[in-house]
Amino acid sequence: MGNTKSSALSKELLEELKSSTKYSEVELCSWYQSFLKECPSGKISKEQFEGIYASFFPNADPTEYARHVFRSFDTNADGTLDFKEYIVALHLTSGGKTLQKLEWAFALYDVDGNGTISNNEILEIVRSIFNMIPVEDQKNLPEDENTPEKRAEKIWECFGKKENDKISEGEFIQGVMNNKDILRLIQYDEPQKIKDKLREKKQ
Repeated sequence: MGNTKSSALSKELLEELKSSTKYSEVELCSWYQSFLKECPSGKISKEQFEGIYASFFPNADPTEYARHVFRSFDTNADGTLDFKEYIVALHLTSGGKTLQKLEWAFALYDVDGNGTISNNEILEIVRSIFNMIPVEDQKNLPEDENTPEKRAEKIWECFGKKENDKISEGEFIQGVMNNKDILRLIQYDEPQKIKDKLREKKQ
């Protein structure tokens, strides 16, 4: 009986994910089967998650960024992602409503989980984003944001903060909603590539 249970999504979880992510029943069930194939335990470890990211970015090093993304979605801090956490991660990094996406972005940048973001935390995440940008592409970035330090400084200035200030979640969300430039600066915007890869895996 256990096997039957583990190979099919529970109706409750299916309904919850359908309403929170807008993925279809067919997509969710198909992803669940693929998820179980890759992770028979029903959980994905940090190392497996990093491996998935690595396959999306063969010309760069996404390890640090993947680690931060994993941390931000491991909501119960047990060192693994279950199917629900995994799908929510997929949804928010490749779509998602603006507010949900910004709440996730705040969690991503709040490295120590203390409820505020410091200048150093912004620099840490921006560095991990730069690791995913091929060196050739980095050469094409604007002069005032072509290094992690310059980009982090630019983000900090957009929020109008002094060096030792902190940013609360409310300030972060408000700041990004009021300034589209910040949104561009804080994200690594290649989620479509990830989404397409996942769709390929389903076939």
